[in-house]
Amino acid sequence: MKLSVSSAFVLLMTTAHAFQAISPCRANGSTALQMSSAAINSNSGDDAPALKSAPPRRVCLMVEPTPFTHVSGYANRFKEMLKFMQKAGDNVEIMTVDSKTPKEKLPDEAFGYKITHTKGFTFPLYNHISLTFDFEMKGARVLEKFKPDLIHVTSPGFILFAAIFYARVNKIPLVMSYHTHLPSYAVNYLGFIPGIEKFAWDLLRWAHSRADLTLVTSPQMQEQLTTEGIPRVDVWRKGIDTERFDPKFKSAEMREIMTEGNPDDFLMVYVGRLGAEKRLKDIKAMLAKMPNARLALVGKGPQMKELQEYFKDTKTKFMGQLNGDELSQAFASADAFVMPSDSETLGFVVLESMASGVPVVGANAGGIPSLIKDGEDGFLVDPDDLDGYVDRLKQLQNAKFREQMGIRARAEAERWGWEAATSVLRNVQYEKALANFKSRAFGGLGRPKTKGVWRLFRMRIQKILRRLGFAKKQTPALES
Repeated sequence: MKLSVSSAFVLLMTTAHAFQAISPCRANGSTALQMSSAAINSNSGDDAPALKSAPPRRVCLMVEPTPFTHVSGYANRFKEMLKFMQKAGDNVEIMTVDSKTPKEKLPDEAFGYKITHTKGFTFPLYNHISLTFDFEMKGARVLEKFKPDLIHVTSPGFILFAAIFYARVNKIPLVMSYHTHLPSYAVNYLGFIPGIEKFAWDLLRWAHSRADLTLVTSPQMQEQLTTEGIPRVDVWRKGIDTERFDPKFKSAEMREIMTEGNPDDFLMVYVGRLGAEKRLKDIKAMLAKMPNARLALVGKGPQMKELQEYFKDTKTKFMGQLNGDELSQAFASADAFVMPSDSETLGFVVLESMASGVPVVGANAGGIPSLIKDGEDGFLVDPDDLDGYVDRLKQLQNAKFREQMGIRARAEAERWGWEAATSVLRNVQYEKALANFKSRAFGGLGRPKTKGVWRLFRMRIQKILRRLGFAKKQTPALES
């Protein structure tokens, strides 16, 4: 099968997302900026500066899919980030897309910050989320009025290209946060296209080389992106809401539902998207070797119907999408959490299970090893080692052993609060991005001798904005 480069690009970027955000910069050489990368990226939860170490700044957050109606660990990260940025006194304006929610029900603010919605589209194979190129150029209007100190945009996706465009034209520092591992999704979903994995890495290098800082969610992702030639990569620290996910939510009633009336059986749980990249079919063979075990799958996704047929006649309960206390109860009421996915950039559900006091048996791949100390607060198993998974799960059938490991898992999760993660983000990593911006040629706008090209490009954009009514004859934000 032959596809054009543009067709492959659209397929690749859309698939990855379907299974998932004008003023001079102010780098001020703060003490926080001088913290070493080793300290920032370490597994110590005690090295964050005070939340308000750096002065308040103006941040434009461009995020897709929307974290306000989209349920995921990714969405939780942005909500927690905004909560503590508000506490720090930062001024944030958000641009996102949500074409699935009726216009009158779209939120216009979150945590006191204004939300601007731009038009987008949905992907037929996974139409729960919306994506956008911002062809309306609402981002231009936001930037002209708001004049942010920096732009923070999510990756991979389509809004990313709008952010690159706006950052270059307006000379604004650009931070990209990487949430979905594009090459893994390329192999899993578009492996029939020759060279698709290399193409994915080429796209990532092109886009992220234009960032003043790329944030990833685990040291493993940092190492992989750096090895593949992507510069300026830091780890956006993990965080967990230890009040929402807590052993206190253990519920006999929820366990009765999850085990279909057999609460004394050994209960394994998986929470998250039901997609091929999660390797959930691997669990069926585990069930076959553990006759007294049951499985509860919490979530929804493109593979749900296929999995329901695949697990037919096994002791498997499909719980659907859960939220709030029901989700907390589903975590805390299980005996073990199974995570066979080898494509996680972090795996928030792993941390949420640990906070719930439920040990995790997870793949020794992606970002999961950054969360689990093997044999101490959970288990790591090579992704293809079925017998290894079964052996570790059988160990957890010992109630006393399971309880002690769950206590250690909870203790580890308690060390990771969202305030500390946001403190490092705003006091250290945003400062680093601002400093990187200043140190790059023409504020990161390109190689030397391109100034005339950018001046012509800027003039054309001014003309377009005036025709669309987004700018007056003179557009100060675009004339620097």
